[in-house]
Amino acid sequence: MDDEKRFTYKYKFVFEDGSEKEVELHLDKETLQIILPENESKPEWARYENFGCHKNVCGSLYGEYCPIALNLQPLIHLFSNLPSYTKAKIFVETDDRTYFKETSIQSGIGSLIGIIMVTSGCTTLSKLRPMVHYHLPFASIEETEFRVFSMYALAQYLKMRKGLIPDWNLTELKKMYEDIQIINRNIAQKIADLEKMDASINAVVILNTFAESVTFSIDDMDFVHLEKIFKGWF
Repeated sequence: MDDEKRFTYKYKFVFEDGSEKEVELHLDKETLQIILPENESKPEWARYENFGCHKNVCGSLYGEYCPIALNLQPLIHLFSNLPSYTKAKIFVETDDRTYFKETSIQSGIGSLIGIIMVTSGCTTLSKLRPMVHYHLPFASIEETEFRVFSMYALAQYLKMRKGLIPDWNLTELKKMYEDIQIINRNIAQKIADLEKMDASINAVVILNTFAESVTFSIDDMDFVHLEKIFKGWF
């Protein structure tokens, strides 16, 4: 695919001993679907039957395999021998800018896993693709909540413009994030069975913490902290 038709996210991990690891993700600009390498292997552990997510129809391209599992496999293999607390300088290069943070590798891996899970073809997670279009590496829980609620509000406005019924009470958002937590737990369990250390599994655990935070905020309708920064609108 031509470079003009795809987004590229390049992650470079520079470790304290000078060694490096790089990961490149390519997404179709129109669909925000991850572009798979040719002849990608399909391990037995990636079969749908191992995940319990049969309700997610992901297309014939993946057959009997979970698309998230297939796309996570190379990443899990790359970091399987490293503990999550390993320090690194992490550079994230996008088409528009470069981000940098010196932190534990689980932060960078979590950012990568977040992109892969959303763009792989899972019908539940694909609703978060607008956030991938405006990806923010190393986002905090507060930043993630703001981006999720902003994205969802805009989605409801666009639904209304198309004559569909908007969900201004966030009911569907709560259900969606409950489903996301189930998917996260399924993926985390499989990663735990595969990797020797804990870098990738801890990254998924952190992602699930973010998902739980969004759910808790909706449950409690706790938007006081957001109302403070929006006071100019009231």
